[in-house]
Amino acid sequence: MSYCMILVTCSDESGAGKLASDLVENRLAACVQIHSVTSIYSWENQVHRDPEFRLMIKTRSSLYRDVEAFIIERHSYEVPQIIQVPVESGLTAYLNWIDDNTK
Repeated sequence: MSYCMILVTCSDESGAGKLASDLVENRLAACVQIHSVTSIYSWENQVHRDPEFRLMIKTRSSLYRDVEAFIIERHSYEVPQIIQVPVESGLTAYLNWIDDNTK
């Protein structure tokens, strides 16, 4: 079995919390952590600086496409950040817990 973290940003804390809860309730993620960040990025030929909330989604790599589709369907951004980061290794008990809490 292989695992990953999926990074997503949302514009507000309530939207991030709702998305995180929905992912866990639908067993697409075992855990989602939410962090407040400042993003500096280029959009439509302008540099922006905005507060955002980053979700760190812990799941199985085999669920990536399902998670991506789930996020796209619910996200408010035209082009949301959805980035998969492979997990090369981890505590076996934690990885087993991810297995037990995802479909």
